[in-house]
Amino acid sequence: MKIIGIVLLVLCFLITLALGAQNQEVVHFNYLVAQGEFRLSLLLGVVFGTGFALGWLICGMLYLKARMSAAMLKKQVNKQRQELDKLRIDPVKE
Repeated sequence: MKIIGIVLLVLCFLITLALGAQNQEVVHFNYLVAQGEFRLSLLLGVVFGTGFALGWLICGMLYLKARMSAAMLKKQVNKQRQELDKLRIDPVKE
């Protein structure tokens, strides 16, 4: 599964490089704070890199949250298992 992900990542990178090599014209770009003249290849690379970084950041945070939740639940299960084992060993009081 990791190999497929790495291959897709390399493929996306190569596609970005190919698009950048074919698009050397200068474009006018308006963004929130200002505006500027950029080469289309540079603009594509920056947007791709920013999207990639944001995607990894969001997925990383969700993964970390899931791992923390799983660790907390495992701890709770182990505690309950110890209590159950203790109750099974102790004789019933009447």
